[in-house]
Amino acid sequence: MTRNIMGFVMTFLLGISIIGTGFKAVEHPQNNPTSFIKNKIATDSLYNQYISEIYHSIHLDSVGLTFSVFEKALTGYYNIKSQGLLNTKSILTIADFDQESSKKRLYIIDLNRKELVLNTWVAHGQNSGGDKPDYFSNAVNSNTSSLGFYLTGEVYFGKHGRSLKLDGMDFGFNNNARERAIVVHGADYVCQNSINQLGRLGRSQGCPAVATKLANTVINSIADKTILFISSTAQPYTSQYLNETLAAGIALNQNQVFASNFN
Repeated sequence: MTRNIMGFVMTFLLGISIIGTGFKAVEHPQNNPTSFIKNKIATDSLYNQYISEIYHSIHLDSVGLTFSVFEKALTGYYNIKSQGLLNTKSILTIADFDQESSKKRLYIIDLNRKELVLNTWVAHGQNSGGDKPDYFSNAVNSNTSSLGFYLTGEVYFGKHGRSLKLDGMDFGFNNNARERAIVVHGADYVCQNSINQLGRLGRSQGCPAVATKLANTVINSIADKTILFISSTAQPYTSQYLNETLAAGIALNQNQVFASNFN
């Protein structure tokens, strides 16, 4: 009888202990959401300031690149950089296909130096549209451009001369780039004469083709593990590399001025 009573008491006390611990576990995170949200808002705001500072210091607005496109491209740059895939060049290249082909919509940016290396024409795929592309595909033999982030690969000599291979980073959007032979190369139809005659640039089979006379400059600037981002709002696009929280952490840690403000 005494053993039963003692067993009951011990079980009762153990239950109270577990319940008490449970209450503590529940109470602890109740204060976390507010703190987490405040920190996230502060980080997002600081990251936005950081992007804005780079955007305006390079005067990208004056050459037609919108802030929203630059923000996406830079976020992807930091996300991919976090995986240790990039070289040390700090080069970010953007093809803004919300613009017509008759406009200089390719931007090669040196992030460390905060300067625009080159702003020039770039062609899109013949089945993506006329002067302005509105259709994109990842399918083999589609002769279309593909949206998303690319990692530049090796230089080789092909039918278009010296060219640069690309690896599509976004599954379902551009991961067939190698199989489709989507590369950066020079093309005679990327020039002012084509615009004068056609009202637009000539079009490729899906490659981001550039002017023949600038091909070597472009390739030398972006070759060997840098980011190319092809952007358009004509079709829905999602990417695992648009994680702004991850990008903000890397960007702010690298930039001492913003990091000190954050801390």
